[in-house]
Amino acid sequence: MQRVTLNNGVEMPIIGFGVYQIPPKETERAVTEALAAGYRHIDTAAAYENEAEVGRAIEASGIARDELFVTTKLWIQDAGEEAAKRAFDTSLRLLGLDYLDLYLIHQPFGDYYGSWRAMEALNREGRTRAIGVSNFYVDRLVDLIGHTEITPAVNQIETHPFFARQADQELMRKRGVQLESWGPLAQGRNNLFSHPFAQGDRRSAQQDGRSGGSAVADSAWSRRHPEIGTRRAHEGEPRRLRLRAHQRAEGADRCDGHRSEPVRRPPRPVVRGVHRRGPLRLGDLACVTRGRADGRPGPSGRPKSRVRPA
Repeated sequence: MQRVTLNNGVEMPIIGFGVYQIPPKETERAVTEALAAGYRHIDTAAAYENEAEVGRAIEASGIARDELFVTTKLWIQDAGEEAAKRAFDTSLRLLGLDYLDLYLIHQPFGDYYGSWRAMEALNREGRTRAIGVSNFYVDRLVDLIGHTEITPAVNQIETHPFFARQADQELMRKRGVQLESWGPLAQGRNNLFSHPFAQGDRRSAQQDGRSGGSAVADSAWSRRHPEIGTRRAHEGEPRRLRLRAHQRAEGADRCDGHRSEPVRRPPRPVVRGVHRRGPLRLGDLACVTRGRADGRPGPSGRPKSRVRPA
């Protein structure tokens, strides 16, 4: 699995499996199949309310802990120095882990400066190997960098062909913050798979038996804007999840072992989703749009927020 090196030397897999909007009762199976397919980066969050199921799948997998990269996120009701420490302990307990690989502030609301101080302490103690943020626009990100000791290793934000945010990307590069993208297939909007930028690649993909999402991943736009990230898949019977993007980066066009010249792309992270029935393939699209609205506590005992996690 191809990796990138974060600003503190920690290596992060370029492809990950995210569990946003996967119901808890389906999460353990989905993560189990993802790990069996070769994923080693798992992305969850307190707001997803499925950390315990992720932890059970990791434990049952038998995969050595140092081969995995586990991310979770601090939700807004736990903002503040002491609250963040308690929330971290809760997440770690639900996951059944001794440490995290990456801990993110999920949204820039509340006392996130207090949260960051707590996360800096957790990082120095070795309880999380890297710390970062999510959904921070660059003004908030620069301000945080300027008033804290540790620069965020990652900023997980929405980017895709219709929202490339090139100026933001360049600023983060200069500041040493790794961009991790969620929604890189634009959640299916704007007729993504029939868009002119992907047409040539889509025709070749159909000849090769690849999915529409794989065509977009191989498109000229994607070569100019390569991504790292987490992708999601559940529902039906996902019998096989194919790490197509990774295999292409390593020079394999298909899962049958055929080789070609490797595609060399500077790495950068990604969050994708897939909701469909039948066999699931990396690159197929999911529409991830619903948020929590009832405000009542969920199964984990954490109150649901009216702000949509992403």
